Amino acid sequence: MWPAIWITWTCLFAIAETIALINRTEGDTLSENVRGLFRTHRSKAGRALFAVAWGGFSVWFAIHILTESM
Repeated sequence: MWPAIWITWTCLFAIAETIALINRTEGDTLSENVRGLFRTHRSKAGRALFAVAWGGFSVWFAIHILTESM
């Protein structure tokens, strides 16, 4: 059951992101929303916060996958 849910979620995301990329409406892609959330265009603190959050998530996820823990 869960693999089907994750596959469906991934496909729906891919469809939504593809539509957003094709129509070129500003502010509808995941990247644009993340930049807006962290205010990376205007804020050094926002850039730093994003870098720390992304780095932390990446390290956690790598450990999580490789050690099958957490």
